[in-house]
Amino acid sequence: QVQVVESGGGLVQAGGSLRLSCAASGSGSIFSINTMGWHRQAPGKQRELVATITSGGSTNYADSVKGRFTISRDNAKNTVYLQMNSLKPEDTAVYYCHADRMVTRFWGQGTQVTVSS
Repeated sequence: QVQVVESGGGLVQAGGSLRLSCAASGSGSIFSINTMGWHRQAPGKQRELVATITSGGSTNYADSVKGRFTISRDNAKNTVYLQMNSLKPEDTAVYYCHADRMVTRFWGQGTQVTVSS
């Protein structure tokens, strides 16, 4: 099993910045985790992709966050970060981290990000 724990959410004014962190831990082949990333879910909306990063460092971003958000990763710590700049009220959502091991995706409990206008 893999446990995924997020941290770093909070309340920020529009134009501000936040940094989210996510650590994966557990037993078994923890080192076989490949892709890690972030999704988000706003009230009344479906969960959507924000950004992902592979163990090799390849990244993928949603168009809505390109140029504002940066995903990075520390493979030694199985930790992924999401630096969010120039935040907008529409970025308000619960942000969920995931870690993929082989064909299984493990999710965290989510962290709330609220951007006030």
